[in-house]
Amino acid sequence: MTRATETTEIISKHLPGVKKISTDLLREGAPIEPDPPVSHWKPEAVQYYEDGARIEAAFRNFIHRADVKQEEDSYEIFVCHANVIRYIVCRALQFPPEGWLRMSLNNGSITHLVIRPNGRVALRTLGDTGFMPPDKITRT
Repeated sequence: MTRATETTEIISKHLPGVKKISTDLLREGAPIEPDPPVSHWKPEAVQYYEDGARIEAAFRNFIHRADVKQEEDSYEIFVCHANVIRYIVCRALQFPPEGWLRMSLNNGSITHLVIRPNGRVALRTLGDTGFMPPDKITRT
């Protein structure tokens, strides 16, 4: 999580007073076996069970409607890695989570997910890197 931690520190300098929380739930991993299978990425089967349970716990812990008593919009910034983001996006949109690897995200990109009080979810942005100079855009 070194890169994510470094990015969090950079963002924090521009958002003074915003509380930071570190959690292993958002660590990179293999969330679920992709369907269709891919030939370029084949973790051991046990990794899906270990990482998948943790990443699903992150989804259940962090992605939810606001409390009914909340009167103003709230925003949370998650700094994590592409596998976790793609899985969470699939789950939040109620797409088959096995399709997570059909999406591609650049490093340092921004994904904006909206959860309305009525539970409706909208994906405003997925993997935006328009703010980066083209020579700085990378993908792992």
